Amino acid sequence: MSPATQTHHDTAEPAPRPLLQVEHIRKRFGAVQALQDVSLEVYPGEVVALVGDNGAGKSTTIKMISGVETPDEGRILVEGREVHLTSPAVAEQLGIQTVYQDLALCDNLDIVSNLFLGRELHRTLIPGVIKSIRKAEMEERAIPILKELGINLPPLSTQVASLSGGQRQTVAVARAVLWGSKLVLLDEPTAALGVTQTKAVLDLILRLAEKGVGVLVISHNMSDVFQVADRIVVLRLGKTVANLTAKETRLDEVVAAITGSAEEVLTGK
Repeated sequence: MSPATQTHHDTAEPAPRPLLQVEHIRKRFGAVQALQDVSLEVYPGEVVALVGDNGAGKSTTIKMISGVETPDEGRILVEGREVHLTSPAVAEQLGIQTVYQDLALCDNLDIVSNLFLGRELHRTLIPGVIKSIRKAEMEERAIPILKELGINLPPLSTQVASLSGGQRQTVAVARAVLWGSKLVLLDEPTAALGVTQTKAVLDLILRLAEKGVGVLVISHNMSDVFQVADRIVVLRLGKTVANLTAKETRLDEVVAAITGSAEEVLTGK
């Protein structure tokens, strides 16, 4: 359990305010009701796993929070303030970064260029005509943050195409947190990774939480979920059907909530 969550549960101090609150959101695409009633919270320094069968609404929920789609009903609050996430740019301005399963890395660029993609530092050589990228300064800015998070990567001049799957995932996560993110959304972060690479990514998730970053993880891998999650939110048929404390929950209880064989599971509301 993350330090922030420990403080929340183990002391008499006032409860911290949720970093993210999703309240009763609904979303329809034509005749398809993708989300019927989804609610969840993420606190600073907490890892929340969002699980459910295919078609349960996990990806649509992430799209709502990342600003790709907007809910038809319900509301989203960031640090206690209702927000309207009308685009990914708006979400990023509020400190929300999303790492999708395809990672969205440019193989033909090196690591530092991927870290600063869209935010490159330039030097004007001829005003209005020629600019050069200040790559050395970009590396100088990135290295201390990577070290603080315990992120070990090859030299930042290394081409991304030459990296392993785990290293590529690490670059994508590092890019998400490089800009002072408060909340990071991870879509299947360990998919197709080997055992060693998976461990490295899970360790990175825990370090993000230790630094006070809220992490919302979509995963089908229950082993990964129980290794890193403080809480497990289960979606089924577009609804939140369970909100479980990981350390107080068994795998069979999560599976029962996912499959619908345990309708008595409480939502935590």
